[in-house]
Amino acid sequence: MTKFPFDEMMSILKKFLADEVPVVTRISKSKAGSPFIILVSTLLSLRTKDETTDQAMERLVKVATTPEGLLNLSNENLEKIIYPVGFYRNKARTLKSVSRIIIEKYHGKVPDNLDELLTIKGVGRKTANLVVTEAYGKPGICVDTHVHRISNRLGIVSTKNPHQTEEKLRKVLPKKYWIIYNALLVAFGRRTCQPVSPRCSQCPIAYLCKRIGVTKHR
Repeated sequence: MTKFPFDEMMSILKKFLADEVPVVTRISKSKAGSPFIILVSTLLSLRTKDETTDQAMERLVKVATTPEGLLNLSNENLEKIIYPVGFYRNKARTLKSVSRIIIEKYHGKVPDNLDELLTIKGVGRKTANLVVTEAYGKPGICVDTHVHRISNRLGIVSTKNPHQTEEKLRKVLPKKYWIIYNALLVAFGRRTCQPVSPRCSQCPIAYLCKRIGVTKHR
């Protein structure tokens, strides 16, 4: 099997997507981008548009930037602050629960390793990997629906779910790209390589793509 040209692909996508940065990555590089704020923004971003997450975080950081500060908010107030993120009531409860665990078990400090983060109820692999990479700069591969879909479409992997994709990418993706891979493919998936009818005519890496599973494109 021919080795996939990751260097070529990543170089092209970095230039193509230079002005597009996912909200969690943007927050991680801001002054407010503490590990806790990155964890919160990641939890809010699940199944929510970046613009909505961004606005919710702008409101939230004005009143709470620590687990203790978040717990001091009433449920009603927290829901009002993060609305209209998807499933805002459930997410408000999750944020409270996660904050309580971080205070009681970790003395207010967000864990910096994947296994420990995954023991916290409400924190899945995508969230844990984003915290490890964006908050602590440690190697990790965050796989969401965009990364899973595009990696399979390109022919880099042949997997059935995001967890399998993460495991396979850990074997084939050069470690120097682990942290940036998610941010680039999320932006690419939203702009060009969309789930239905991807914009192949505008794709700068179309010549590298096997178009696996693509039945219609533009």
